[in-house]
Amino acid sequence: MTVSKHAKKKTAKRSKKEPLIPTEYLMDPPIKHWSHSSLLSFLRNPLVWYKRYVAKVFDTPSNPSGIIGRSAHVALQHFYGGISKEGAIELGLEYLRNVPDFEINFGKAKSRKAQREKRQAMERDYMQAISFYLAKPPRHKVLAVEFSGVAPVPGLLLPVKAVSDLVVVSKIDPTAVDIVDHKFVDNFSAQRERKTLFILQAIFNYYTVRQYFGKEVRRFIVYECKKSRNKNGSPQMRRYIIDYSLHKTEFELFSRLIHDATTEIMRKRLYLPNPSDMFDGEHSFDLYRLGIVGDDISYDS
Repeated sequence: MTVSKHAKKKTAKRSKKEPLIPTEYLMDPPIKHWSHSSLLSFLRNPLVWYKRYVAKVFDTPSNPSGIIGRSAHVALQHFYGGISKEGAIELGLEYLRNVPDFEINFGKAKSRKAQREKRQAMERDYMQAISFYLAKPPRHKVLAVEFSGVAPVPGLLLPVKAVSDLVVVSKIDPTAVDIVDHKFVDNFSAQRERKTLFILQAIFNYYTVRQYFGKEVRRFIVYECKKSRNKNGSPQMRRYIIDYSLHKTEFELFSRLIHDATTEIMRKRLYLPNPSDMFDGEHSFDLYRLGIVGDDISYDS
């Protein structure tokens, strides 16, 4: 197995206190950076991760709930960019209507009539969800909308990439910034701000925002908007706040996890399916059965 010059140079720069990647693993990584979605995909289903993030094949249809969420994000992107509520809602609806049928996982809706009814239901759900949010939208002094960045992390071989819905002036420190994330959900998160997925995402966003804005990043604020109406009349929105200063241990665990994941993708390995994956289990096993992805994996630089 060939050891790349790039990997040798990177390893030589690592601190003696940091865990080293074994020399038999040293190859150029098959990806240029980690993102929150790619890390979770790798942990959940390595074969599907390889297809999407290494082979760059993006042909898996999205679930209706995901498309509704993206449409609502489009609306909020325009709203916080300065467009009226009505105009923002219309642009989000336009985005939803322009998603072609082949990009939607219709599930049991197989006939054209059933799929047409499903799309109508998606539009109703979108209109309800975005109306809930915009009935009383949180106000911020916005610095950036849909900010995308890539940033190095001290001690790690690969940089991280993240997209922040909003970067805003922090309300607890005007010299610092906060990051705002929107989620349109079927049910509120039980673990709230302690939820591991939230914390992992928050740290990805922390490094990219700090790198670009050059200011202290104080908090990661998650607004969850429940898409279905609460029968008891309770609020449709919940806010969770992750204060970065309270999660130093999680930063250490984040670095360890990214390092270990990088080590895994730099060694000679087989990418196997995970049939129990509730999202891509069947798809991953179909890929494995047909041998569509994985046979041409190259492990040498």
